[in-house]
Amino acid sequence: MNKKYRVLLPLLLLPIWYLAYHNLDTAASWFVDVLLRLDRGEHFTEALRFFVFEVPKVLMLLALIIFFVGIIRSFFSPERTRKLLEGKSTFVGNVLAALLGIVTPFCSCSAIPLFLGFVESGIPLGVTFSFLIAAPMINEVAVILLFGLFGWKVALIYILTGLAIAIASGWLIGRLKLEHWVQDWVYKVPVGSASGNVEKLHLQDRIRFGYDAVKEIVGKVWLYVILGIAVGAGAHGYIPQDFMASLMGKSAWYSVPLSVLIGIPLYSNAAGIVPIVSVLIEKGASLGTSLAFMMSVIGLSLPEMIILKKVLKLPLILTFIAIVGGGIMIVGYLFNSIF
Repeated sequence: MNKKYRVLLPLLLLPIWYLAYHNLDTAASWFVDVLLRLDRGEHFTEALRFFVFEVPKVLMLLALIIFFVGIIRSFFSPERTRKLLEGKSTFVGNVLAALLGIVTPFCSCSAIPLFLGFVESGIPLGVTFSFLIAAPMINEVAVILLFGLFGWKVALIYILTGLAIAIASGWLIGRLKLEHWVQDWVYKVPVGSASGNVEKLHLQDRIRFGYDAVKEIVGKVWLYVILGIAVGAGAHGYIPQDFMASLMGKSAWYSVPLSVLIGIPLYSNAAGIVPIVSVLIEKGASLGTSLAFMMSVIGLSLPEMIILKKVLKLPLILTFIAIVGGGIMIVGYLFNSIF
């Protein structure tokens, strides 16, 4: 694509996006009520209405915001992130690492090279963990979906509580001095200095990063979005509200630890789990319990623990799970008492 048109295209597409997004509810109702002529109030009708409305809504939000997040990410690289964390004091390092975890590219498969680079550079172990906790937990997909399904207040709550968990957990791990539970070979690996020319890119190149981010991320998660919304639609149409209220409501004292224990071994990402959490809340599950469940699925996923086993000894992984899981439960009980 010509660089000039690459800059202008987002400005041309934005009004079209807005008009389509603004009329999704009308289009979904027309499809279900007029085209298919289904009876209002029936379980299948309302489940289908939920699915037809939420799928394009979520995918459109993802495409728009990931485009801008991709532009922001063009200013960062793993090497530059590492340099930003070097030489910082412990608590300041925890805060900065958690904030960087939100905007820098990260997934479970990149845990090992990032961890190696951080440790070899002398970055404290606790600061590294603040980054590792925040990056998968407060990713753009989770925030976008929460914003689209619940509004900005719940999305902001999730960001702030996720940051609090990442900062506090990393600080506590650092205070415990657990470096001896890192695999011995980690400290022997020399890490090269990667090129960090991200700040020299032109606007056209950064916009290309935005397009590439949409193509890569939406291409990876669209199926999870559809499957998650499909499950949510079924729950929306068929699960009685009293059932979820009794299992995950405020009155059930065991709901928060149970949701965390259930969430840890599950394998899902934000695209698959947020639509399900949306329906859980709609059906009577409390906000705190639902957030605890979501955080445990995203932040303490079993596949990530298996990957980290290559660089961490089992006692450190179990300590990591216990500290982060405890923080998630505190958040769950706190928000159940407030909301």
